[in-house]
Amino acid sequence: MHAASLLDVSRDPAGYVPDNPTPRAHTAETPDAPAAKSTVTVLNIVKRQATPASHAGAGNTSVARLGTWMREQMTGWIMAVISIGGVLLAWHLATHYRLDFYVRFGNIPSPIEVFDKVIEVNQSAAFVTNIGISVRRILYGFAIAAVLGIGLGLLIGRYRWFRQISMPALEVFRPIPAIAWVPMSIMLWPSNEVSIVFITFLGAFFPILLNSIHGVEAIDPVLLRAARSLGAREPTLLFEVVLPAALPHIFTGLAVGMGVAWVSLIAAEMISGQFGIGYFTWEAYSLISYPEIALGMITIGVLGLLCSSAIRLASRIAMPWQSSASPGERS
Repeated sequence: MHAASLLDVSRDPAGYVPDNPTPRAHTAETPDAPAAKSTVTVLNIVKRQATPASHAGAGNTSVARLGTWMREQMTGWIMAVISIGGVLLAWHLATHYRLDFYVRFGNIPSPIEVFDKVIEVNQSAAFVTNIGISVRRILYGFAIAAVLGIGLGLLIGRYRWFRQISMPALEVFRPIPAIAWVPMSIMLWPSNEVSIVFITFLGAFFPILLNSIHGVEAIDPVLLRAARSLGAREPTLLFEVVLPAALPHIFTGLAVGMGVAWVSLIAAEMISGQFGIGYFTWEAYSLISYPEIALGMITIGVLGLLCSSAIRLASRIAMPWQSSASPGERS
């Protein structure tokens, strides 16, 4: 036993026996080696068996999320149908029984009469043309208001000197209603089309501007100091820290501005326009066509709803972190 121990000690690290012309690999294994190999084998088997299960679990999770989303969407659509259906039912009952309790429904057209008018006006291209002109005007005016309102809001909220030089003049113009600009805009701009777009721009500009300023001012100063400590310069700070942090307030201003823009557009079309859904509604009033008046009002509401929905969709795309964060459950 002692000689064997000496022989083992005299072997070199490669496992060869000295003074032996035929090298021999040292095949002796430690007692733990078989156990280690067995452990690795077991782990490989478990990994192969667990991989399909993990993929299946991920697939089940995706299916569950899709099912939850579909249920939420269906619930929302059902509630929307109930809400709109309730309004239509109340409208039908009030006009059918000619209710007169200070609010008079004697001359109000019924939903059936308005639906018949929808079929009638869609037989010609005039009604669709009026809708297209109003949509074009609202897009031009709102786009200009969004660019200028957000840009000036970021600068005014970020730089004190810019606020001091610009806000006094803007505050003078802000209380003036957009509709009060109609006579002045007719004299300022070369055509009625441009003047109506200008009035639409004024209606959307100030809500976007004020909400953008408030969004910049509400940013936590710790974020700005942290960005500076990481080496961010002013342009990077403005576009990668200030703008994303102010986006919730900016989209609130965009939603409010869209509503005010529609109000300004319809008023301008009624006063000085020759085309558009506002002109269509005012012309129907002049011709005492009550179903067309109701149709024009409903069309304005539907177009406004579509524009607001587009802004909400854009906010989800621009701020994906808000859709994933859930500050509280809604009952």
